[in-house]
Amino acid sequence: MHRATETLIFIAALVALWQLLYLYSGEVAMSSPAATAVKAAQLLASAEFWPHAGETLAAFAYALAIAVAGGLAIGLGLGLHRLSGAVAEPILVSLYSLPKITLYPLILLIFGLGMPAKIAFGAIHGIIPIVIFSMNAVRTLSPIYLKAGRVMRVSRAGMVFTIVLPAALPEIFSGVRVGFSLTLLGVLIGEMFASQRGLGFLIMSAIGLHDVLTMMAVTLLLAVLAVTANGLLLALDHRLHHRT
Repeated sequence: MHRATETLIFIAALVALWQLLYLYSGEVAMSSPAATAVKAAQLLASAEFWPHAGETLAAFAYALAIAVAGGLAIGLGLGLHRLSGAVAEPILVSLYSLPKITLYPLILLIFGLGMPAKIAFGAIHGIIPIVIFSMNAVRTLSPIYLKAGRVMRVSRAGMVFTIVLPAALPEIFSGVRVGFSLTLLGVLIGEMFASQRGLGFLIMSAIGLHDVLTMMAVTLLLAVLAVTANGLLLALDHRLHHRT
């Protein structure tokens, strides 16, 4: 109950700050919270909105699946092979800090405009944190787990799925949670520059038409979706860590 009260106070403070910024800057720069909420409701009731939302969610689902599967496979492999992990870690950290927008021309050259480019851009954003978290989760496991597996003559695949993954799951899930947000960001950026459909495309179209209200409404809907999903993932993350 205390946490819920703090959350409501925080949301109220954000809305108040938003209203103050609107009063200061005017409608040329941003729309008011009330007008944005009404426009968002109108978009949700509009038949034209949902094909764009469906396009974004489909691209995000594919990109997240690729990022999680690829991140786990690479991260577990590097974590189990100490030398490879030690060599790869500084490279991965450098790639993680690299602005992914610099890869935009290469992505367009390989995949062209449309769904493949959005999926690739989203997966590139999300895969690296999952690799890093998974690798470090395995590297920091207590050696007793692996020794016990060798004593019981567990196969390498069995070691991964019955010992390593369950023991490293809390840290791996933290990486998935970070990758979730970054994958969504990557898909939206891809839609802004490499697509003619999707919520990112709607935002760019609104910017081009200087339709501040639509731009703010779509951004609000995306923010609500991202915050809600991240809150659920964070609660599950805390539960997994508390269990261990």
